[in-house]
Amino acid sequence: MKVAFVNQPWDTVVLPVQSGSIAIWTYEVARRLVPSCDVIIYARRNRHQKQVEGYEGVQYRRVSVATIRVINGLLKLFSQVRKKWPFFSSRLYCIGYALRVAMDLKEQQCDVVHIPNFSQFVPIIRAFNPSIKIVLHMHCEWLTQLDPAMIARRLSQVDLVVGCSEYITEKIRTRFPQFASRCQTVFNGVDVEHFLAKTGTSEIKDNSTKKILFVGRISPEKGLHVLLDAFQTVAAHYPQAQLEIAGPQKPTPIEFLIALSDDPKISELASFAPESYFAHLQGKLSPNTASQVSFSGHVQHLELTDYYRKADVLINPSFSEAFGMSLVEAMAAGVPVIATRVGGMTEIVEEGRNGLLVESGNASALAEAILQLLSDDDLRESMGKAGHQRSLELFSWERIAENLLNQYRNIFESQEQMPRESSPTPVL
Repeated sequence: MKVAFVNQPWDTVVLPVQSGSIAIWTYEVARRLVPSCDVIIYARRNRHQKQVEGYEGVQYRRVSVATIRVINGLLKLFSQVRKKWPFFSSRLYCIGYALRVAMDLKEQQCDVVHIPNFSQFVPIIRAFNPSIKIVLHMHCEWLTQLDPAMIARRLSQVDLVVGCSEYITEKIRTRFPQFASRCQTVFNGVDVEHFLAKTGTSEIKDNSTKKILFVGRISPEKGLHVLLDAFQTVAAHYPQAQLEIAGPQKPTPIEFLIALSDDPKISELASFAPESYFAHLQGKLSPNTASQVSFSGHVQHLELTDYYRKADVLINPSFSEAFGMSLVEAMAAGVPVIATRVGGMTEIVEEGRNGLLVESGNASALAEAILQLLSDDDLRESMGKAGHQRSLELFSWERIAENLLNQYRNIFESQEQMPRESSPTPVL
């Protein structure tokens, strides 16, 4: 079986991949498929990168996006004339990238192409590759937030729809029952052995200082303003407590998430100006707690283990989360977690066993959960062990790759039972 993965058009792949959650997912899964498949990964090409490169048995084929950016900008301006849905959902969005990938796929004669998030790439790739099996992998809620008629036309040309959590998958099944049988869940994963090796060092943790960790983008939907409010309460009980915020100042574009959501809590986040959200967070710190909160900025993925190793608890206070990558990384490292009852995170955290769950936007409840864990060493230890075991059983990259390979095989086995619906050839 010959499989091609198509990275998002803005993901730059520098090997080994340590940046971009979807780019990391693709890298980790692809190299584990090598014993069973011929694997190609498409990605944007930077000036100094090779167009074609082999690494760990995977062939990387890179697409220049220099002129594509200019064309994309012009098409965006043109689309404003009769704008109904956000430009990023249009088939014109990054059409140059999609066209180049589609034409090269035709030359490579792949059996399967795996596309994350961008459903508008589907008809373009199908036009040039009528026999290829198309997998659309959703790491967000776009399929159920955008124009249903438009999405249904695209799904009619897809052989398998993958959700990164059952939360995402079930929403798609419910919105598009005619395609429910094509929808399956494949979780995100973690390198359990790497985290275990790093956290199994002889370094002694300083128990006199309680350390709270957040890992993720500094963006309004991540709920950091709620976490800082909660930390004010925690710091009053533990004057030596420290909060480490590890992640880039990279707010999610409003049109990608906040503007699409029908959740009032998420819609209210529009009041935060993304470009000044970091300044807003700093302004929330009192003189007493400012020295206890640190912003580490972007951290290379493989270096995050050092942050988890030192943490007493990992917090994910998000208002919107398709999966919750930091949770499974913390669990692999044996760190108990606290998350909100949002999206796919309820599938990761077993309440009271490997962590705690609270309502999103509730700083008091979050503070109470943090204090509960910080005050009970035995509870943190037992939750850490349970979380590690759960990450090993459900979220190791080996299990994720095995699940995905079985899904690929099922496409071919069910071909006669589940014929693709006919649809007109797209106009490019």
